[in-house]
Amino acid sequence: MKIVMYTKSGCPACTTAKRLLDDKGIGYSEADVQSHQHEMAFALLITETPSARQLPQIFIDGQRVGGLAGLQAALKELGL
Repeated sequence: MKIVMYTKSGCPACTTAKRLLDDKGIGYSEADVQSHQHEMAFALLITETPSARQLPQIFIDGQRVGGLAGLQAALKELGL
């Protein structure tokens, strides 16, 4: 399972999502939207998916699950 999480510093929901995955021992890649490396990718994401304006935005195996609530629901569905 490949998880990519778009985050930014100072985001409480981002911190909670990362802690949830860390506590479950689930690896993920973090893309900080405030870094020049990832800001263009996030800009494209919100252009293509207008509902993706809040952070974190989380993708599991290329599928957008949304934010923290979406992550929690996806993990529950996966039995994790």
